[in-house]
Amino acid sequence: RYGLGSKDVTPGDIAAVYKNYHTKNFTLGICDDVTHLSLKPYPVEMTGERAYECKFWGMGADGTVGANKNSIKIIGENTPLQVQAYFEYDSRKSGGVTISHLRFGKQPIRSAYRVHQADFVACHMPAYLERYDMVQDLRRGGTFLLNCPWMPDEVEEKLPVKVKQMLAEKEIEFYCIDGFAIGKEIGLGGRINTILQAAFFAISEILPVEKAEALLKEAAEKTYGKKGQAVVEQNRKAIEEGMTKFRKIEVKDEWKKLEEEKPQTAEETTSFLHYVKTIQRKMNSQRGDELPVSEFVEYADGTMPAGTAAYEKRGVGIQSPRWNPDGCVQCNACSLVCPHACIRPLVIRGDDREHVPEGTFTELRGMDDRLFAITVSPLDCTGCGNCADICPGNKKNNVLEMIPAGEAMTQQPLYDYGEGHENAPELLEKFAETTVKGSQFKKPLLEYSGACAGCGETPYAKLVTQLFGERLYIANATGCSSIWGGSAPSCAYTVNAQGKGPAWANSLFEDNAEFGFGMMMAQKTLRKRVFEAANDRLEEAEGEEKEVLQAYVESWQDGAKNAVAVQKMTAFYERQEKPDRLQQEILQLKDFASKKSQWVFGGDGWAYDIGYGGLDHVLASGEDINILVFDTEVYSNTGGQASKATPQGAVAQFASQGNEKEKKDLAAIAMCYDNVYVAQVALGADYNQTIKALAEAEAHEGPSLILAYAPCINHGIRKGMGKAVEEEKTAVLSGYWHLFRFSPERGRRGENPFVLDSREPKLSYEEFLKGELRYERLSRENPQRAEMLFAGAAQKAKEKYEKLREISLQ
Repeated sequence: RYGLGSKDVTPGDIAAVYKNYHTKNFTLGICDDVTHLSLKPYPVEMTGERAYECKFWGMGADGTVGANKNSIKIIGENTPLQVQAYFEYDSRKSGGVTISHLRFGKQPIRSAYRVHQADFVACHMPAYLERYDMVQDLRRGGTFLLNCPWMPDEVEEKLPVKVKQMLAEKEIEFYCIDGFAIGKEIGLGGRINTILQAAFFAISEILPVEKAEALLKEAAEKTYGKKGQAVVEQNRKAIEEGMTKFRKIEVKDEWKKLEEEKPQTAEETTSFLHYVKTIQRKMNSQRGDELPVSEFVEYADGTMPAGTAAYEKRGVGIQSPRWNPDGCVQCNACSLVCPHACIRPLVIRGDDREHVPEGTFTELRGMDDRLFAITVSPLDCTGCGNCADICPGNKKNNVLEMIPAGEAMTQQPLYDYGEGHENAPELLEKFAETTVKGSQFKKPLLEYSGACAGCGETPYAKLVTQLFGERLYIANATGCSSIWGGSAPSCAYTVNAQGKGPAWANSLFEDNAEFGFGMMMAQKTLRKRVFEAANDRLEEAEGEEKEVLQAYVESWQDGAKNAVAVQKMTAFYERQEKPDRLQQEILQLKDFASKKSQWVFGGDGWAYDIGYGGLDHVLASGEDINILVFDTEVYSNTGGQASKATPQGAVAQFASQGNEKEKKDLAAIAMCYDNVYVAQVALGADYNQTIKALAEAEAHEGPSLILAYAPCINHGIRKGMGKAVEEEKTAVLSGYWHLFRFSPERGRRGENPFVLDSREPKLSYEEFLKGELRYERLSRENPQRAEMLFAGAAQKAKEKYEKLREISLQ
């Protein structure tokens, strides 16, 4: 066996096989100190003329990989040099690290793919300096290019000591460029790839600078032509700026003598922290291959600790919000829409102020003895800006202002304090958890995920954890939500102060509904045993025991009340010195005694397509299970292929000329069952309707299906993902997406089970389409077809709204 766990198999590993040809059973690429079957790599010297080797550390979605693929083509096609390229990605969505390994040489290149001794290293994100050993990969006399916003006199102060030491010891040529500022000025935002690519060609001089600039502009035309001439011109300007705006930084000899400060206190050693320090940090620093098998024995069953994402502090955002209380209406909407749960309200008692880190507070409306603040974690923020975009206070004041992440760091201590602060029960009683404001006073049990900046999916999942997290079971289909939810080595799902939180598991793509159904049936079976034991015991119970048992039995179908009843019941039995058989059984099954909230999460590729058969089976079962579909209308995780949720006219992979067919009406199909709760929601369009739908679905004694509109980077929103929440609102106002709730309970009460929450569209359907590249591209490439498909889609949307309105009035 070889390549286990995506390990790199090197020439040294292959040589070890020949050196140990008599060994029948062995593994390669790992250090197996448990079975001791792994072979140690045999030193192999790669002969031949040495190539010029490069290593580029980029951030997912900043375009680095695409730019380096272009670089390879340019050099390979326009010089006599041989080329080689290899690209690595971490498991996160956009915002994760990418590593590009490039080689150029006069002779055919037969090296192992990974570059370990580079002539040129570029770091596109300054936060990576603390996390990855990148300067160490440089040869003596090599070149290091750093993208950072620091002025020349700030560079020495900001650089980590270990980086300065290595630059000096290896006599490195050091350059800096502020690609962020250039990208912002040009209008490219975080897409800094062509800026850094141009700087590489100018500094390395692999090609004459003028020729390189011409070839880069030609490549930009080919790469971005489909996105319109304006985008092409932006990238041409980026190339010009990148060729000239870098600056050389003096590497001082005295840096060799610097010493790093050692931590003053040692961290407490627990199993959880051992995982974080030994496994997670090493894997996140791209050194996971060094871990021996013995470190994973405790996790051989596939589980991992919850809440480990909180220890990453990636610092990849180039901007973060700063809160100003003047004009703040304390709505908590900023916290509600944040994809990464890194902006949160904090409420403290007035007399606790002197014990809290420095920060701005104001009086909490409705509770005069409490102080209110909005806290921000710049280290976890990805800088999407949705919070500031939707802030109602920003209409008159700068209540939430996006500022450079470095300037925002002064807010981190107050945020860190708030993470460990538990809100008083009276606060949660005053502001109900089923309101926008009240829901955000509850700790999100999904935080700091690896989702894209501005992700439309995570706010829904985060809200579910705030409403039901302490008793939540989640079955998650493979896709974006499984990657940002629990991709090794980190888990974004976490626990509350009592150690309770979601039980999350990722199934395959196609069988997730059945997987969640199995979870529910197992829990139901075990809980039934507790119920039977409690009922049997109730026959002879007296006093306090009788009270706690009656409370348990009577609250059987109420999740929140039943959880409290279980706590009291188990606490009573744990005090008994000699519990009888029934009491022992209740204690043994106490984790399964309360009513759990079973949810099935997945994207539209799963729900509408590959997993539809299982989804339909679960809806038809009549069992108490909830399904939440993150509807991005495309296979987001695998690169943007069309699904049955892809609307008419949208351009996607396998629908390059605009999707011909209408979107599958999954909600209408589900409403054919008389006992299935169905809702369509869009958080940015109606916060309250989304919360109401989630609460009603969970309370419904039977299956539920919620379709949640989720903007995605694959949509190509022209305003950017910082407007994703606004895009949800625009989708509803234009009649592109409809809000409604179908409740069988209302039907049983003699009321109309269908409630249309959308008002008649106010905006143009076609104008909405023009705001997204997946539609706008078809208008440019085939305007006649676009006009036909868009007009047809608009008419059908209008007819659908009229039909829904008619049903709601019956």
